[in-house]
Amino acid sequence: MNIPEKFDSIRPFEPEELHEVFGRLIADEQFRAIVGYIFPQLPFEALTAKLMQCKTNLDFQIAFCYPFLKELLSKASKGCDMDYSSIDKGGRYTFVSNHRDIVLDSAFLDVMLIDAGFSTTCEIAIGDNLLAAPWIEDIVRVNKSFIVKRSAGIREMLTNSRTMAEYMNLVINTKHDNIWIAQREGRAKDSDDRTQESIIKMMAMGGEGSITQRLQQLNIVPVAISYEYDPCDWLKAQEFQLKRDIEGWKKTKADDVLSMKTGIMGYKGRIHYHCAPCINDFLSSIPDDTPKTDIFRIIAEHIDRNIHANYRLFPNNYIAIDLLEGGDRMSSNYTPEDKAAFENYLNAQLAKISIPNKDEAFLRERILTMYANPAVNQLKIKS
Repeated sequence: MNIPEKFDSIRPFEPEELHEVFGRLIADEQFRAIVGYIFPQLPFEALTAKLMQCKTNLDFQIAFCYPFLKELLSKASKGCDMDYSSIDKGGRYTFVSNHRDIVLDSAFLDVMLIDAGFSTTCEIAIGDNLLAAPWIEDIVRVNKSFIVKRSAGIREMLTNSRTMAEYMNLVINTKHDNIWIAQREGRAKDSDDRTQESIIKMMAMGGEGSITQRLQQLNIVPVAISYEYDPCDWLKAQEFQLKRDIEGWKKTKADDVLSMKTGIMGYKGRIHYHCAPCINDFLSSIPDDTPKTDIFRIIAEHIDRNIHANYRLFPNNYIAIDLLEGGDRMSSNYTPEDKAAFENYLNAQLAKISIPNKDEAFLRERILTMYANPAVNQLKIKS
């Protein structure tokens, strides 16, 4: 496909470029070490041959990513499922989801789309802050990722946003592929999932027509991602205390790597993906004279309502509310055994935190809030 050159620095690699990229990866010592860890039973020569047989990005995903993720789900979860009844398998969508895991949110969505019989997966929006080495950028662009450039001045950021919006429009309407993008930059550390208006504004920079017409061209589908357990909950709580106690504290690249590793390998319990209906009809219902200052907020709130309403709640979510409140108003949603198991889990996660002046009560409250917020948000919609 003849894709304009202005997208070259952000787009995934095209099939005709893969052979050269595979050659770079095979020669990279870090890449060799990582794949040796991930596929210990597969000799590197055999892996190289299998890699070179991949003619498309989807071939690569099916040959390598899919079996790895299936194996991961069997070891680190009680399974993952998806309700896609509100969308058409033949359609092409921009999936906008809450953000639970740095790597796996989009990866598990791809697995669910393959299992459901969709003919393609997603092109994935990934921040350039996560591209810590050249081989990582190579591998994510082989894996159908496009790059979100975040480190720039205001004028450059505006140009980057417009370029990305135009590229997203091209993916849906010319390449006829799907897109995944998180509803916000970075994960919601307290699980209070809210769509950033800036994400909607960026997407509306591409296409033609009014704001709503431009967004309709992207076929936006809100997706709720629900984890029974968040393996990074203790790291997020630790981050809250460090930010509270140390002025100007910021995560390092080593912190990002630890979060990625913990999120990927840690136990997740049950996982559920739920696709809401495409928001095109809702966009059509917004009056033409709606002030520009209001329109992005209205759309973001609609996406939020869909994500909150479709979040699958587990006993942990209700137990967390009662433990925070010191009561039992949610007790009809869990058993005494559920509560005891969650409290044991909570104590084990807190024990992993080793920082100066460890504030146990604060850290406990932070983790409980992470589990309570999805239920709090859903209950607000239903009240």
